[in-house]
Amino acid sequence: MDMMQLVLFRLNEQEYAIDIFKVNEIVPYRKPTMIPNTPDYVEGVLNLRGNVIPVISLKKRFQLEDKSTEENTKIIVADTGGTIAGFVVDEASNVITVEREKIEPVSEVVSNIGSKYINGVGKKDDGSMYILLNFDGLYAEGVL
Repeated sequence: MDMMQLVLFRLNEQEYAIDIFKVNEIVPYRKPTMIPNTPDYVEGVLNLRGNVIPVISLKKRFQLEDKSTEENTKIIVADTGGTIAGFVVDEASNVITVEREKIEPVSEVVSNIGSKYINGVGKKDDGSMYILLNFDGLYAEGVL
């Protein structure tokens, strides 16, 4: 059985997931330093233990309603194909282990995010669903 571990996180009311092997760490939100002439979904850069990393708002990236940050807001620091970047999420809830075969592909018709950013959709034991995101695809479009 081919298993994978996923970090679950929330954007507005929807749950999403990222492969745990892509995640370096999850840190509390702090306001990044703005960089002029970047796309609106790039919040700026953060100095994280001596490394300057870009910080991307996933809500703005996916054109979701962007409410203000809350006390549970986190930054998921992830390796996006060799580049470290931070992704702002409402809350990073927990880690789950799933069988790879239980992640189902999703058609582009269903998703307003775009299928190149989605690796599939998974179902949790309670019947709720989450979207497994492709963070490499998110960053590959030349953010900075």
